[in-house]
Amino acid sequence: MLNKFMKRGHRKSKSESADCGYGQPFNTITVNHASRTTTGNAAAANSESQPLAPSPAPPPCDNPGVIEILPFLRDVGVSERPALFLRKLQVCWFQCDFSDTLKGVREKEIKRQTLLELVDFIQSGSCKLNEQMQEELIRMVSVNVFRCLPPAPHENTGSEATDPEDDEPYLEPSWPHLQIVYEILLRYLVSSETDTKIAKKYIDHVFVLKLLELFDSEDPQEREYLKTILHRVYGKFMVHRPFIRNAINNIFYRFIFETERHCGIAELLEILGSIINGFALPMKEEHKLFLSRALIPLHKPKSILVYHQPLSYCVTQFVEKDYKLADTVIRGLLKYWPVTNCQKEILFLGELEEVLEGTQAAEFQRCMIPLFRQIGRCLNSPHFQVAERALYFWKNEHIVSLVAQNRNVILPLIFEALEKNIRGHWNPAVNGLTANVQRMFQEMDVELFEECERQYLEKETKARDLEEQRELTWKRLEAVAAQAQLEDMVLVN
Repeated sequence: MLNKFMKRGHRKSKSESADCGYGQPFNTITVNHASRTTTGNAAAANSESQPLAPSPAPPPCDNPGVIEILPFLRDVGVSERPALFLRKLQVCWFQCDFSDTLKGVREKEIKRQTLLELVDFIQSGSCKLNEQMQEELIRMVSVNVFRCLPPAPHENTGSEATDPEDDEPYLEPSWPHLQIVYEILLRYLVSSETDTKIAKKYIDHVFVLKLLELFDSEDPQEREYLKTILHRVYGKFMVHRPFIRNAINNIFYRFIFETERHCGIAELLEILGSIINGFALPMKEEHKLFLSRALIPLHKPKSILVYHQPLSYCVTQFVEKDYKLADTVIRGLLKYWPVTNCQKEILFLGELEEVLEGTQAAEFQRCMIPLFRQIGRCLNSPHFQVAERALYFWKNEHIVSLVAQNRNVILPLIFEALEKNIRGHWNPAVNGLTANVQRMFQEMDVELFEECERQYLEKETKARDLEEQRELTWKRLEAVAAQAQLEDMVLVN
């Protein structure tokens, strides 16, 4: 409870962030916060080099009389709607203070109703938006959406970032307006009346970068809208596709190798899962590099539990697209295999099974030795869920067929682990599953099983003889030491 009060007490209010860009023209809006890093210096340079045309500054927040009541768009003639539409956009420049629910209630409601009317107007398609209307629409969206994000809780207190599921999700105070602004942008993007040639002038690289920066928002509702919007931008503007992929790569690189803190990794991976699904074959070298340099290293951070499901989907999509990548993926998983985190190990085993389902015999043979050495270690894990998850591999028909084809190599690698489980594992379920796997190998090849058993018994006998010899040597040394001590005592007397 104390941590929650500290978190709320240290969070910067939206009214305080007015100095960071609220109520300014789009070309002067500051998106970055001192505690939130940008996607790169290049983005800032690009933002400075490509400002949008200046527009009259919006009315100040502290003057409640600036919002006027305008007629409904449906109540005026078609010829008058473009001008009225622009005036309503100007009304939506007004920035309300959501830190106090009792402050500016009238202005908040007028702006909300105006935003809802704009949603209906764009969705209905009753008036085609000309270029000026589209420019001012994107400008209004930018003024409302692009803002300073509040610092994360660990940045205020200096504590480590925790699992978002362990705490209540943060909700953006201005969400009643922000949600409708996002809806306006989404309706604009999906509208069949939107001309891509005109729209790409205003939904440019700078706009996309600022959208990507907002993925670090702690509000899950906002990230969900951003995910849908960015996906629509990727689908509608083919010219932006390489840029979007590279920008997402840069976010991943910074997350993996520098901060390990970002709220929107799961949502970005969900977008990429759909993008990867649409890759054409043969796969480009650029995409293969993305797999090896970004997706596989994403298995390293501690917070993988938050985004593992979409990450696993992206990785398996690569293997389904090109089965030759299975060896790269499996070796990558082994490289980042957790040593002390059992929950991560269970996730890795589940992902590994999905990858092996799409693996062909040739690729399997390239990596089976290091793979089953690791599986053998998992079989002997004192954490019963890890051992149990590893034994479930033998319930997968495709994996069993691959193992059967290469049993001469695989059984000697894991026979000792199976025997140790039978003789000494504390969990009865693991003992039962291990016995089933042993029986399966025995039915595959009786001679091989007996040979492995003979070698195991010989190894056990040698180890026992070596231990006995070691104990005998120590006893001799103790006897010699005791005799020398006795002789020294006699000489002194």
